[in-house]
Amino acid sequence: MNALELIELSPVMPVIVVHDADSAVNLARALVAGGVRTLEITLRSAAALDAIRAIQDQVPDAVVGVGTVRTPQQLDAAMRAGARFGISPGLTEDLARAVRDSGMPFLPGVATASEAMRAADLGFLVQKLFPAEAVGGAALLKAWHGPLPDLIFCPTGGIHAGNAAQYLALPNVGCIGGSWLTPAAAVQAGQWDAITALAREACALAAR
Repeated sequence: MNALELIELSPVMPVIVVHDADSAVNLARALVAGGVRTLEITLRSAAALDAIRAIQDQVPDAVVGVGTVRTPQQLDAAMRAGARFGISPGLTEDLARAVRDSGMPFLPGVATASEAMRAADLGFLVQKLFPAEAVGGAALLKAWHGPLPDLIFCPTGGIHAGNAAQYLALPNVGCIGGSWLTPAAAVQAGQWDAITALAREACALAAR
């Protein structure tokens, strides 16, 4: 699987902060039941690597990856935990080198045209626009399509059910990232049916 094939699996990739590895398995099952297969577990909690390992072992239909990757060491730890793809908020030379050596599908974060061009020069034609809404949102991506027609994006940051469709309608958007599919209150209460419903609604956005 390459990066383009990855982002074509689901129109929305939930950005997940996990605080308990056991609940992460139930959360993954709920999302997959709603049609969302690609799950980004961010390295923003101590439970992240355990959650990746648990989902990889117990939810075979999920494609679990790691987010907020900043160093080669984090990338290596996530791969050993079973992560199948990686996502970063930005890109450094060391991280780019480690990703190339790993062969893992990877979406580097970019926020400007120069950063997008630099990432493309390093071999990354599928990128994460972050933080999407703060740096120009759908209007920025629409403007980039002319001069950067070979690049495909997964915009993340400030995207929600109300503005997701306008991103998904753009020709240079392969999927979107967002945290609205996994509201903290629903996760804490174990309201898995509600999360499955949110996942179904998110998948339906791509058909509009």
